[in-house]
Amino acid sequence: MKTITIGYEHQPAPRVEYGIQLVTEALQQCGYTVTTAQGAWAWDTYRATAGIKLFIGNRNESGLLQQLEQRDVLLYHTTAPEKQGFYLASCPGELTAVSGGDDSGVLYGCQELARRIKVAGTLPQDLAFGDAPHFSLRGPAIGLQKMKVEPPRQTYEYPITPSRFPWFYDRGLWTDFLDMMFEERCNIVYLWSGHPFSSLVKLADYPEALEVTDEEFALNVDTFRWLTQEADRRGIWVVLKFYNIHIPLPFAEKHGLKLHQPKPLPLTSDYYKKSIAAFVRTFPNVGLMICLGEALQGQIYGVEWFNETILAGLLDGLKDADVKEKPPIILRSHAIEPQKVIEAALPLYPNLYTEAKYNGESLTTYTPRGKWQETHNKLGSLQTVHIVNVHILANLEPFRFGAPSFIQKCMQAAKYRLKSSGLHLYPLFFWDWPYAPDKAEPRLRQLDRDWLWFATWFRYAWNPDRDPAAERHYWTGVFARIYGSPEAGEAILDAYEASGQCAPKLLRRFGITEGNRQTMSLGMTMSQLTNPERHMPWPDLWESQAPEGERLEQYIVKKLKGDPHVGETPPEIIADAERHAEEAVAAIERASRLVTRNQEEFDRLAADMLAIRLMVRVFVHKVRTAMLVLTYKHATEGQYFTRLELLEEAAQELEQGMVSYRELAALTAKTYLFANSMQTPQRKVPIRNGFEYRHWNDCLPIYEEELKQFKLHLGELQAGVQPEALKNAKKPILPCREEDFILHSPHAETFRVEKEANVFTDGDIHIVGVAEELNGLTGIRFSQMEAAMNGVVIDLELTKPAQVLIGYFNNKDEQWLQAPSLEENTHADDMGGYAPVLQKGLRLYAYPSVNVHMFRFEAGRHAVDFGRGAYLILGVVPLDQEIRPRNVEHKNDGIETLDWLYE
Repeated sequence: MKTITIGYEHQPAPRVEYGIQLVTEALQQCGYTVTTAQGAWAWDTYRATAGIKLFIGNRNESGLLQQLEQRDVLLYHTTAPEKQGFYLASCPGELTAVSGGDDSGVLYGCQELARRIKVAGTLPQDLAFGDAPHFSLRGPAIGLQKMKVEPPRQTYEYPITPSRFPWFYDRGLWTDFLDMMFEERCNIVYLWSGHPFSSLVKLADYPEALEVTDEEFALNVDTFRWLTQEADRRGIWVVLKFYNIHIPLPFAEKHGLKLHQPKPLPLTSDYYKKSIAAFVRTFPNVGLMICLGEALQGQIYGVEWFNETILAGLLDGLKDADVKEKPPIILRSHAIEPQKVIEAALPLYPNLYTEAKYNGESLTTYTPRGKWQETHNKLGSLQTVHIVNVHILANLEPFRFGAPSFIQKCMQAAKYRLKSSGLHLYPLFFWDWPYAPDKAEPRLRQLDRDWLWFATWFRYAWNPDRDPAAERHYWTGVFARIYGSPEAGEAILDAYEASGQCAPKLLRRFGITEGNRQTMSLGMTMSQLTNPERHMPWPDLWESQAPEGERLEQYIVKKLKGDPHVGETPPEIIADAERHAEEAVAAIERASRLVTRNQEEFDRLAADMLAIRLMVRVFVHKVRTAMLVLTYKHATEGQYFTRLELLEEAAQELEQGMVSYRELAALTAKTYLFANSMQTPQRKVPIRNGFEYRHWNDCLPIYEEELKQFKLHLGELQAGVQPEALKNAKKPILPCREEDFILHSPHAETFRVEKEANVFTDGDIHIVGVAEELNGLTGIRFSQMEAAMNGVVIDLELTKPAQVLIGYFNNKDEQWLQAPSLEENTHADDMGGYAPVLQKGLRLYAYPSVNVHMFRFEAGRHAVDFGRGAYLILGVVPLDQEIRPRNVEHKNDGIETLDWLYE
């Protein structure tokens, strides 16, 4: 029997202790008898211990390792181990050393040595191997959030209780998840919540802030403490993410405040400081992730709130805490410019990080560019560690994704193009954690179904610069072990690689947004393809989250003019996507004859490949339809009874697309419960309401009706009959009815919305053009300068529920209030008003044009506070007043858009 003696420093840290345990278990499995050294070893005494020896230590704390380095006995042929790095060395005197740059480095060194022992069946000799991560933070995000709002609570507000989050208390699930993270060398897990402190701390000064029962509170604290301890010994930081300024419901009710506060108050600041201090005292090894955007007007109050409230509370909590390493504090650069905040905060707390989304809320490219790249580069240049956030995967849902070469390139781009050094990874189906969307009993866990998603990202977060040929060999071997043969492994790898190109390419060329407004696998309407301006497109999708290329109408106009094309074009993309989809199905069919293990999961994977091919075919036919319709639009120039052969061909393409969509709906009826994880009103594309339209079968009648209407109107044109939309093209537009209101603000006044009227109380800025719907309404004007510099609060009383018409200037300059955006603010559509009803509904002398939005307000008195930036209040109309959405300059909703063909 082989005997080995393990030495280490007295009272090792939890991570080091766990590493020692891993190595000990590996040695014992290989037949070793393991003993522990009695007393500390020194350079001149370790040889006195007979036989094989192993020493495990942190080189910054271990006397033996430092002595061996000083005497050139322990030499490094790579960089000497630093943070999270390690080196395995065979030294003279039958000594093997695991030298870590810190406690995490020791742990990873033990993990690597344990793996090698198990593979070799013995303690390897002639060791000289060093390694360290390229990204300093690497880990997944899990949401303590739900899909449905719980009135009177608002978005994100969910106290932590067993009824809401039973999985949070499942220690078996957490153990499996933490073990997976450790296996992939993750060192952080991000827990997302709206306001978690009211579930995890009690405050003597604010007892009303607690939102859970005493029993639930005790269970929460016990569970969270266990979780942080288990994570810590695996080298994993737990980081708790929260929004600002969100306050607990009972606290808000007692003090007469709204749940979401746009600016600091002495009361809310005191509450937050004390909450954070109490939290840090209770859980000193937990980091914090702060979102200053959305509710808080972060551009105005971000520096103040971050430094004087959040960091003040943190530092107060850490005063008496015995922590070896200060917890990370991450500033999320969402709906805020974080540079000023970081510059002001660094002197107070140096362990700061920044975070920004990689491809918005989808996965579209490994070459992000434009202003998005510029934003990352600015953050990467600060004296902090910058993290890329692979956020909501709206275009990948719900199918399996794990194309290793695509993900490797993404991590290389994160390092080289975006100057980041951290990864924050969402699961593929974030909002339904821990379950996968597959139709299976019992429900599949995402942890198990999407193992490849986690494994690929974290492998390349450790080192994105691995040799591609070696990586192909590595992943073929991984799949071979799972599915039974190298040939099966290679074919399955090919299927993943090919299918992984489809969704990114399709969305970046044809989508409305890279945000979570769109569930791409459910398809798109013809209007969304041919008239995207009507549906609030997000230009970042093609300006930053895609290579250079042409949108559909841009391509058709260039083609008709004979102008040269640049970058990706629609025909090239649909040809690429079709090729990738066919290659994926061919590869999975090749694998089907070779699989000998895990047949049930393979069948699910094969069904995904078929579904992706059908999804691609739907897009191919609808894009071809769109190109024909757009050609008809620009070739006929309003002479709609000409060039009908284009529409006839388009009808055939649309019919073929429906054939594929029906097949896709039938297939997914057997394989998936739903397509989108965020089943909320924020989902707008392809159809509003993500709960009612969450499966292909739900959307099928909409597309059937679209095809029916297209054929109907084509038939009318073929028969020489004018479609109804053309008959009503000049139907008169009537002014809106007014609803009574009382203006209590002394600094504001009412005015009549009409030509020549001044829209602000300061300056001669008057109306030169007004939409018929607005003419004669009673607006409210105030100081433009005050609104631009500080923001204005309008004290408005409504006798009935009503809609308030708000005008936003079409200019991105910071002096103007910006319209709400679901890409930046999940609350943007809570009161309606997300999309403009009248684009360019008002023209002013020498000023930008104005888009008009409608916001719903309850009866009663309101403090209307939209934040800093000038805007207009253009009237109050009844709740049942409808305004047909249109562009007053007739650019995206008139008959020339051809939307009447499908509607």
